[in-house]
Amino acid sequence: MTDRKLALEAWESLFRAQHELFTEMNADFEDTDLGQAEYDVLLTVTRSPGMSARLRDVTANMLISQPSVSRLIDRMVSRDLVSKCPDPEDGRGALIRVTDAGAKAFRSIATVHGRSIAERMSRLDDAELKTLRDLAEKLRAR
Repeated sequence: MTDRKLALEAWESLFRAQHELFTEMNADFEDTDLGQAEYDVLLTVTRSPGMSARLRDVTANMLISQPSVSRLIDRMVSRDLVSKCPDPEDGRGALIRVTDAGAKAFRSIATVHGRSIAERMSRLDDAELKTLRDLAEKLRAR
């Protein structure tokens, strides 16, 4: 049986590390046209085949509620970062596609943000990074 006190300490340490790193990395978006949430949407969509993703898949990758994601997507449509159209395979769903402007905005920040992440994660060596990745995946597995 898992030691309850150790489990709580591990959770708190993981949570605080994530929160502190996330807060530090918000600086990557200070002088840009994209916010962190918009970047996360574009990351999901640009990594999808054809740079198009179902709204439900975008929502599943976000740390905000479905209604908040829908409002965010609508704002991004109005800014010409993404387009939204009916999903031909799911009449109730929508497909989100990155626009040329959205892809350009994403690429301009992705390089800087990627370097920022790598720099902050360099506190760990490659073996530790692999272990961290594997443990996080294990925690996420259902």
